[in-house]
Amino acid sequence: MDFLGYRNKRVIVSGCFSGMGEATARQLLEQGAEVHGLDYKQTGLKLASFTQVDLRDPAAIDAAVAGIGGKVDALFNCAGLPQTAPPLDVMKVNYCGTRRVTEQVAKLMGEGGAIVSISSNGGMGFSRRIPTIMQLLQVPDYAAQVKWCEDNADTVREGYAFSKECIIVWTMLMSNQLIKKGIRINCTMPGPTQTPMMSHFEQATKASVLEAAMQPINRRSTPDEQAGPLLFLNSAAASYVNGVAMAVDGGFMGGIATGQIDPRSLMANAS
Repeated sequence: MDFLGYRNKRVIVSGCFSGMGEATARQLLEQGAEVHGLDYKQTGLKLASFTQVDLRDPAAIDAAVAGIGGKVDALFNCAGLPQTAPPLDVMKVNYCGTRRVTEQVAKLMGEGGAIVSISSNGGMGFSRRIPTIMQLLQVPDYAAQVKWCEDNADTVREGYAFSKECIIVWTMLMSNQLIKKGIRINCTMPGPTQTPMMSHFEQATKASVLEAAMQPINRRSTPDEQAGPLLFLNSAAASYVNGVAMAVDGGFMGGIATGQIDPRSLMANAS
């Protein structure tokens, strides 16, 4: 049970109220970690501490992390908003807020620290927009990042896909910088997962597109199936894994890359 090495480690989980974040926090408790939670809603888990925080408020983020204090061994960025929320709120939570949490928690980490964020296979088109994404990534201040998003509404669009693309490229960018301090950073790209947020995806996305994204396994994942890879990436067992965007999608990305899944099946939602 101690293969992952979390016993007595101090960890922070943002988005611990439900879904993948709740599953992650619960599994970490089972592994013997000291878990500190951040979320907009109160968790039912018995954590070492819980702080209610709105990731749209950078001052609240700073205060929440400072309140935890001490040395932190691992950070799990699981908070997020779906594309049914206002686009600017989506960007604030999924990218700007996640980045702010990470920057503040990284100050509490030392050699051996690890960070993992949840992106999405909805961000798989990141490589086509790296020059544009890098423009935003080079903006250091939270307020200025939000202003960039406001000024580039045509790029941001509904916010969800672009925010997830940003997380992937930002992870790759920061992996080269943070590793100089002995800190690793990675992210996952989940496929469709049966969480409370799924109802929002169903509202905004055609059923045929969701079905296409479930190929070849032809079912949705569970939150626990997404939490396991998050725990692995931040564990001692993954000490040489850095800057990775890990697909956790039942083989979908593999099918796209090898031509076994037609990417045009995902475009029906755009019509």
